[in-house]
Amino acid sequence: MGIFEKAKELGEKVNESVTAFSSDEVLANTVIKAVEKQEKVNAILKAKGCNYRVADIDLGMGIPPTVTFGVRRVDEPGGETCDEAVSENSQVQVGADRE
Repeated sequence: MGIFEKAKELGEKVNESVTAFSSDEVLANTVIKAVEKQEKVNAILKAKGCNYRVADIDLGMGIPPTVTFGVRRVDEPGGETCDEAVSENSQVQVGADRE
């Protein structure tokens, strides 16, 4: 197999990956998994008495797809968020129920 055939094959794989990720069902599953992760992490943070919570989620439809969680400090008494923010990047696997 020549270099052009390998390049064509690789291009087709990338095209399939982009098409698969852009499907509505896969995108919905990605959102659901990101929100579930946010809720689990927030419960752990709260149980540990931490003043930070995962407040924002941004999805990036690139190769590889990414999820960015925005972390915010919450005030002690009312539980309201402050203006401070820290971001943490995380990559997610896209496909049928991968963990």
